[in-house]
Amino acid sequence: IYAMSALMLLGHLIFFDYGANAAIVSSTLSLNMAIFASVCLASRLPRSLHAFVMVTFAMQIFALWPMLQKKLKAQTPRCYVGVTVVPTPPLSPAHCPSTWPSLPRCAWPPACLAPSTPSCLCPYCLIRLQLHKDNIHGPWDEAEIKEDLSRFLM
Repeated sequence: IYAMSALMLLGHLIFFDYGANAAIVSSTLSLNMAIFASVCLASRLPRSLHAFVMVTFAMQIFALWPMLQKKLKAQTPRCYVGVTVVPTPPLSPAHCPSTWPSLPRCAWPPACLAPSTPSCLCPYCLIRLQLHKDNIHGPWDEAEIKEDLSRFLM
């Protein structure tokens, strides 16, 4: 279950719409993968209340948060930058008092930074990796006619 959840969350990061025009971008597939991973992880929790909170938190992070960011970016770009860089309290598990007893102190910094990872670190890595992109040509490309065919047109 943990490996499948990690694979689904990795797929969520790959297919997420970062604003690029690419064939691989699919916001529906990305959202489904993230919710599926959350439901799988919620199935390992001891009580149904814990599972409900986990799935509700996942819906907030993976479905509602990107829509809010898109609206903020369209209407107030300054506020969008501030919200993107600084993780907000409702989105960070370390800020929720009900999770404090279950989180060891060493897990608080990653828990505080987790909401900003998909919105800051992943797009940064995507932009940096564009420098290493290479276009390879091979037999799978479309045929290009390189000789002069004007003699056949007369």
